[in-house]
Amino acid sequence: MMRVLVVLFGMSCLLLADDEVKQKVQVTHTEKVDFPSGGQLRLRNPIGEVTVEGWDRPDVEITTIKSTEDAYPSRDREKASHELDKVRISVAPQGGELVITTEYPHHRRLAPASLLGTSFDVEYRIKAPMNARLAVDHATGEVHVYNLASDIHATVSSGTITLNLPQEGVYDIDAKSEVGEVVSDFPGHGKRTRWMLGHQLVQGTSAPHKLYLRVGFGDIILFKIQKPQSNWTQAR
Repeated sequence: MMRVLVVLFGMSCLLLADDEVKQKVQVTHTEKVDFPSGGQLRLRNPIGEVTVEGWDRPDVEITTIKSTEDAYPSRDREKASHELDKVRISVAPQGGELVITTEYPHHRRLAPASLLGTSFDVEYRIKAPMNARLAVDHATGEVHVYNLASDIHATVSSGTITLNLPQEGVYDIDAKSEVGEVVSDFPGHGKRTRWMLGHQLVQGTSAPHKLYLRVGFGDIILFKIQKPQSNWTQAR
């Protein structure tokens, strides 16, 4: 009888372990750094989703969220957290630029979720001066920009680029998707490309700010930020 009870107890422990709620492991880091006046913010080798928002402060705030693609029981979360530590994100001034660089071991055990369907993902939430120039060269993921009013250079091999820009802005636009659409609130000359699968929008002007946007597979969307009407205007 005692042997039967031991076996039953062992089986119940296994069932409880199987019933444990699994969770993804997430590591969040925020830092504020000085930004050179009239400088450029550059992201090297980003992974996942990049969001850059313009604000009225002279410094830059960078929040990175690293997370596992898979969920883990409590006994394995510390090990998974150590694996996320191998994804290194550094911030350093280089000349007139502030450079955010992402590095990670190139093997299957620790690879971007967007590439292999496993392991990890990164989200970047960045606040920068509104007049900061931006350069992002992305492999697979998304780039979202809100309320910047200067030059923007953004490329994505597979994913989406979305810009929300001040409605009074005038831009020299060169936006092209090899397979996808370019949708814009700003004027420009559009044409189909690559056997009608792609789309390009060009607005060549003497505007002081240039938008160079490229997507291999995916869409490019340019919105005007609509300012709310004043109460006096609404009353009329």
